[in-house]
Amino acid sequence: MKKKLLALGLVAVLALSAFAGCSRGGESSSDSGDSKDKGGEQLIGSAIYKFDDTFMTGVRTAMTDQAKSEGVKLELVDSQNKQPTQNEQVDTFITKGVGALAINAVDRTAAGPIIEKAKAKELPIVFLNREPEAADMDSYDKVWYVGAKAEQSGEMSGQIISDYFKAHPEADKNGDGVIQYVMLQGEPGHQDATLRTEYSIKQIEADGFKTEQLAADTAMWDKAKATDLMKSFITGQGLDKIEAVLANNDDMALGAIEALKSEGYNTGDAAKYIPVVGVDATAPALEAMKDGSLLGTVLNDADGQGKATINVAVAAMNDKDITEENVGYPVTDGKYIWIDYVKVTIDNYEDYLK
Repeated sequence: MKKKLLALGLVAVLALSAFAGCSRGGESSSDSGDSKDKGGEQLIGSAIYKFDDTFMTGVRTAMTDQAKSEGVKLELVDSQNKQPTQNEQVDTFITKGVGALAINAVDRTAAGPIIEKAKAKELPIVFLNREPEAADMDSYDKVWYVGAKAEQSGEMSGQIISDYFKAHPEADKNGDGVIQYVMLQGEPGHQDATLRTEYSIKQIEADGFKTEQLAADTAMWDKAKATDLMKSFITGQGLDKIEAVLANNDDMALGAIEALKSEGYNTGDAAKYIPVVGVDATAPALEAMKDGSLLGTVLNDADGQGKATINVAVAAMNDKDITEENVGYPVTDGKYIWIDYVKVTIDNYEDYLK
C-alpha cells in the first residue's frame, strides 16, 4: 500500500513539474515575440531619413518627449539619406520585436517594400513627414501617415510675398508690375518641394500680381548648397533684377540670405533689401526674422507631427481605433493625420521664439 501511495505521489509531482515547465516555455515564447524590451516597456522603432535635417531634429525631439510622456520606449536611428540603409534598419527593428514602426522615408516611392515587411508581421506602421503613394497606403490596414499638406505651406509663402509687395510698391524695382523672383527648391520629386513651388506662385498670381521666374534650381533642402546656388543666381541675373526669393524650406532661405549678405544686402539698409521667405519656422529662421534679414516663414509644426506620430503608434500597439479621441488629432479617411501650417510674419513670430 505504501509503495502504491509513493508511486501515485511521484506521478503527481512529475505531472506538476511538466505543467510548470510548459507554462514557463509559453511565457518565454510570448515575451520574445511581443512589443516589450527587456525592461518591460513597449518599443517603437523609428528610422529618420537623416538626423542633420533641422526640421526633422525638431520632430525627433517631440517624438522623444512624447514617448516618455506615454511611458513607451523609442529607438531612433539615422538612415543617412540612404534607402538601402533604412530598409536594413527596418529589418533590424522587426528582428528585435518592436511593437510599432515610425518611418520618415528616405524615398517616399520606396515605402511599398517596408509596408510589406510590416504587414507580414502584422506590425502597425506610421509614416511621417514624407507621404507614401496612395496605392501603398491602401495596401495595408495598419498603416497611417502623419504630416502636413504641402500646398497649404506654398499658399502661405505666396501670401507673405504678396502682402509685402502690397505694402511696399517700391519693391517692384523696375516698375513693370511683375514680381521677378528666384526659387530655391528641395529634393526633386519630393511632394513638399513640388507643391510648395507650384502653390506659392499660384497664390501670388491669385492675389493679383504677375510673376516672372528668373531662375530656379534644387539646393536639396541644404543651407550650404543654397548659399552657393543663390550666388550663382546673383551672378547670372544680377541683384538689380531679383525682386523676391522663395525657398522651399528655412535652411535654404537662410543660405540665400548668406549670399545676399555677402553682397551687402539684407543687413539693415532698406535700400539694399530683397524679401526672402522660407518654410518650417525653425529657431534659426525666427532669429533671422528678429534681425530683419528674413521676411517670413511658415510654421511646419514639428512638435505636432512628433506627438501625433507617437500617439498613433501607441494607440495602434494597444489595439485602439485611430480616432481623434485616441490620438489627439483629427483623422481623415481613417489613415491620415494632417497637422496644419501657420503663417509666420513680423506680427506673430515672437509667439514661436523659444
